[in-house]
Amino acid sequence: MQSDTPDKEKPRKPAKKTAPEPPPNAESPADAEDKAWFEEQKLPLAGVRVIDVGTFLAGPYTASMLGEFGAEVLKVEHPIAGDPMRRFGTQTKRHDATLAWLSEARNKKSVTIDLRQAQGVDLFTRLIKKADVLVENFRPGIMEEWGLGWDVLKKANPKLVMLRVSAYGQTGPYRQRTGFSHIAHAVGGLSYLCGFPGETPVVPGTAPLGDYISSLYGAIGVMLALRHAESTGQGQVIDVGIYESVFRQMDELAAAYGLFGKIREREGAGSFVAVPHGHFRTKDEKWVAIACTTDKMFERLTEVMERPEMASHTLYGEQRKRLKARDEVNAIVTEWTSSLTRKELMDKCLKGQVPIGRLNNIEDIFNDEHFQARGNLVSMEEPGMGPVVIPGVVPTLSETPGRITNLGPALGNATYEIMRELLGLSADEIARFRKQKII
Repeated sequence: MQSDTPDKEKPRKPAKKTAPEPPPNAESPADAEDKAWFEEQKLPLAGVRVIDVGTFLAGPYTASMLGEFGAEVLKVEHPIAGDPMRRFGTQTKRHDATLAWLSEARNKKSVTIDLRQAQGVDLFTRLIKKADVLVENFRPGIMEEWGLGWDVLKKANPKLVMLRVSAYGQTGPYRQRTGFSHIAHAVGGLSYLCGFPGETPVVPGTAPLGDYISSLYGAIGVMLALRHAESTGQGQVIDVGIYESVFRQMDELAAAYGLFGKIREREGAGSFVAVPHGHFRTKDEKWVAIACTTDKMFERLTEVMERPEMASHTLYGEQRKRLKARDEVNAIVTEWTSSLTRKELMDKCLKGQVPIGRLNNIEDIFNDEHFQARGNLVSMEEPGMGPVVIPGVVPTLSETPGRITNLGPALGNATYEIMRELLGLSADEIARFRKQKII
């Protein structure tokens, strides 16, 4: 899919993200280090330490988000290979980092510890005593096999908040099954609805939505549990199953079946609740999304189409009538959209207050002025690689906006710092542990 911009126009370069300025009445920092410290204190999670021992995305993405708002995130990895996500996706000039790793492991420090060795477990437990949050996403029982179950960790740190993300949760008959986002989309009911009637269900996009959604629920759980820990001194476990995060997004699906026995089927690019409500091709072989969810919106569309009679009560003015004549209405709208370029169509509909949006590919997004204005694209310099563009911070807070300090870290880049300064190990101890491949 091509962009609406002329071929000769290069995509706009994303602006670099800058830290918020101190308020006017604040004392001016003496130097850059003091300024960085001052800005760090403004962030709402400053002072919170997070240990991320998970792999890939579901769960670890929670830690990345917490890091965007001031938490110190220590990514604990195996000393030899590290998180497998370092090798997942498009490889970069850094041997230990793909683009996915650089983007989604941002704002973390890498600390290497082998949790399969007793001394590694001891080091990890000492870290837990100095942490507020632990994030893990192993198959249920793995942490217990390493001697790091909740009973042990709670004893080491009663205020600890532990986020556990797994395919099916910590309980239930499926708890030991392995699974990824693709499986969760299927089990949670999303994939069944994706595609056209009577055809093979399709993957709901290539992005691992289940992983991201589960991490969002995980972040909510962590914030709730931290609030509870602050007031009571007691930590707790947050249990998130990836499949249930997907299922929770399925609007009235459960209620409709429970009350009426209705099984929703695949509906292609349309919707069972409104017409026209789908994707429409344009004259220049591009696509737009149009959503007329009310009779008033449909009336606006017919005025833009110069077909106001379509909104009459005798034709399609009422949603129930349009739903019965879904194919006929969609055909008329498709014929109209196909007679205009995407830009012409967008201009007409926006002027007529018709809900419309472009089906953007990534080039469209890079050239979209709204993405630029909102800071949705952030350019970060990576040594030996140059600028790397990644998605910006969401949500936007007016007084304490989040920030990105670094892309996905090199393996073990903070091991010496953490062992020496946080755990108080001597240089000789650190050297010995390295030689034994414990760290």
